[in-house]
Amino acid sequence: MNVLARLWDRVSGSQSLPPAWVIGLTGLLAIGVVLDSRSWRLAGKVITIAHEGGHALVSVLSGRRLDGIRLHSDSSGVTYSRGRRTGPGLVLTAAAGYVMPSLLGAGAAWLLTARHLTAMLWLALVLLAATFLAVRNLFGAMAVLVTAGGVLAVSYYATAAVQAGFAYLAAWFLLFGGVRPVIELARGSSGRRQRWTRGSDADQLARLTGTPVGLWVTLFVLVSVAALVIGARLLVPPGTHF
Repeated sequence: MNVLARLWDRVSGSQSLPPAWVIGLTGLLAIGVVLDSRSWRLAGKVITIAHEGGHALVSVLSGRRLDGIRLHSDSSGVTYSRGRRTGPGLVLTAAAGYVMPSLLGAGAAWLLTARHLTAMLWLALVLLAATFLAVRNLFGAMAVLVTAGGVLAVSYYATAAVQAGFAYLAAWFLLFGGVRPVIELARGSSGRRQRWTRGSDADQLARLTGTPVGLWVTLFVLVSVAALVIGARLLVPPGTHF
């Protein structure tokens, strides 16, 4: 019980915020990782985990039966669920993927602003553990395990300063990384490249609701950009000097 009590105190307690230069530097690093195609090929798989995890979470919350998640080496993924083939539950499930990384980033920013750095890292572990239980292929399982292992190592063994830097880097990465796939989807839905959106979440939502694909792409863009603005304002309050 003493061990559990100490662990709870550690997770639920508040920690000191890092210096402003750390917040700014981690933001710049996150932008660099997202914009660089080489680093994105690896780091983008974390966004895919969040994307498919969003589908899975909302499918369960909406009363659908989750059959599993498959994550692929090309950073694509698919989530299988059973239930009604129409209705709000399926619409919400399909809509959750593209916006989930950005929403998680905004949530992480709120926790960090409230000085709950450790809680943010352990909540990430809980979400990764739940995702791991739903994964149904070897590559997906390894991708989630490696991600969770990195978060666990930092949250349990690293110093407070390293934890703070890692937590802010993760929040920035989710915020910026959540925008990139949405922008790529928006570019693919215009002109001759419209074929890129066939079979996408936006295409599925258009068929489910009888509305244009562009409406859903626009919604994804607005949500991800709004989450980025809100998250950035939380991470860098007005008056912060670097």
